[in-house]
Amino acid sequence: MPILDSSIKAARQNTVRAARRLPFKTSMKTQMRKVRDLAREGKIEEALKVLPIAFKAIDMAAKKKIIHPKNAANKKSLLSRLTNVRK
Repeated sequence: MPILDSSIKAARQNTVRAARRLPFKTSMKTQMRKVRDLAREGKIEEALKVLPIAFKAIDMAAKKKIIHPKNAANKKSLLSRLTNVRK
């Protein structure tokens, strides 16, 4: 348990901020999972329809400083590679 008043306040702020950030992170992970599952099932066209939604969720998480911008770029690249069909 924190002893100092400033550390008590910091702990309280951490819980509030974590609760505020959680929806963005879970949304990002859910959308990524949807694209990944559709791509692995071979439903590439459906995955391509969900891809912009996943990109938006990743970009929002990066904008809110939940993930690093380079981490966001890596995640977007991974999803793009999964949905890229070579003929």
